[in-house]
Amino acid sequence: MDKSYNKTLYACFTGYIVQAIVNNFVPLLFLTFHNSYGIPMTQITLLITFNFGLQLLVDILSVTFVDRIGYRRSMLIAHFCAVTGFVLLTLLPDICGSAFAGLLIAVAVYAVGGGLLEVLVSPIVEACPTENKEKAMSLLHSFYCWGHVAVVLVSTVFFYFFGIENWRVMAWIWSLIPFANMILFAKVPIASLMDEGEKGLTIGQLFGRRIFWVLMLMMICAGASEQAVSQWASTFAEMGLNVSKTIGDLAGPMLFAILMGSARAFYGKYGERIDLEHFMIGSSILCIASYLCISLVPNPVVGLIGCGVCGLSVGIMWPGVFSKAAAFEDKGGTAMFALLALAGDVGCSGGPTVVGMVSGALNNNLRMGILAAVVFPILLLAGLYLCRLYNKR
Repeated sequence: MDKSYNKTLYACFTGYIVQAIVNNFVPLLFLTFHNSYGIPMTQITLLITFNFGLQLLVDILSVTFVDRIGYRRSMLIAHFCAVTGFVLLTLLPDICGSAFAGLLIAVAVYAVGGGLLEVLVSPIVEACPTENKEKAMSLLHSFYCWGHVAVVLVSTVFFYFFGIENWRVMAWIWSLIPFANMILFAKVPIASLMDEGEKGLTIGQLFGRRIFWVLMLMMICAGASEQAVSQWASTFAEMGLNVSKTIGDLAGPMLFAILMGSARAFYGKYGERIDLEHFMIGSSILCIASYLCISLVPNPVVGLIGCGVCGLSVGIMWPGVFSKAAAFEDKGGTAMFALLALAGDVGCSGGPTVVGMVSGALNNNLRMGILAAVVFPILLLAGLYLCRLYNKR
């Protein structure tokens, strides 16, 4: 690979760390928002839904302007929104008439940045002149997990020593990363997905292909399978084990993220020796088993182990679907990656929402909420079977 593109890869890796900050810092503060501002847990759940829902909208709209203004400008806008959103998070809840409204506005701003990052980072890496695209894609997505680990670990240590009441300082610190990466993206080389004179498939052309609908369903299930447990892991640990917030954050989401990142890094290193489809099938079966373990085994320690195993099992799902899509539709272009990101965000929003709604309907029984979400890895497994049939035909 042209060494000048190494900095591009590093910037993309950092871009997914920014994405991890956007998606995982605020969930650490759910109970804090509930206690400090008196916001009901039903509204707290809306912060997850709103974040991913707005990212979903950005995914749709990005198809109309990303190719027009270029990847570089789009990346700069994404990072600027991430920085601004985190700054507003520290200000608006206290100065708005409604603390919840202030949180929603801040979430809206950084969600725009998160949505753009989801659309842009993968195609930029796909366009880089790397030898093994599947390995590069899996390694790229592992940085989301390492970012998730850093968010939980650094934030938890900060809260332990300086107090949760200083969460605003932590938000300012995290805003420095997208600010620095914005400067880096202003300088690095960015290749095009298409050869000169070529155009990617349109949305209509993609929708006309049956296999693309299967890939969209798989992407929804990948996002839902991941976030249905990830977004509730801290709360599950605190409630199930009856431990402090510090132990809950370390035992729940950080364990999940470490194992998810390990699965992606493993495939990123040894991907040329492993069949992607077989790896995804095995991971889907393991994911189903982990969901059943979390929801049906009454021992909370076993349930927490199930959360970790779930992280290991979902690691390959998101990057694996991207790689399969790039192999099936090599001329998919920006539209394909944007629509897949859209599907993934539908899943990221829908998974935790299903868990929250079912849990609320059953007297806050989080285990039953997670049991309901087992449908997502089951559907992903069905999608892999359909992909295999498509290949045979």
